[in-house]
Amino acid sequence: MMLEHVLVLSAYLFSIGIYGLVTSRNLVRALICLELILNAVNLNFVTFSDFFDSRQLKGNIFSIFIIAIAAAEAAIGLAIVSAIYRNRKSTRINQSNLLNK
Repeated sequence: MMLEHVLVLSAYLFSIGIYGLVTSRNLVRALICLELILNAVNLNFVTFSDFFDSRQLKGNIFSIFIIAIAAAEAAIGLAIVSAIYRNRKSTRINQSNLLNK
């Protein structure tokens, strides 16, 4: 696969994630779009590591760290969303004003 094709795919995933994050009204959808952005970045790291420096695997190792951080972010984010839903009975972003009390 050529470098340009992977970069176009990564840019497409990143732009879908940014668009979804900006226009999302649901907290779960915002978390999913954040995961799309992180996966686009991972795709870039692995592609550039394979294309420019295939012997040292620095991009692949960095990508594994990002995947671990994304998994922790998803777990903590979903726990916060479930706590907000338990208190407010809604997962809408504009109704999550927990700091007003």
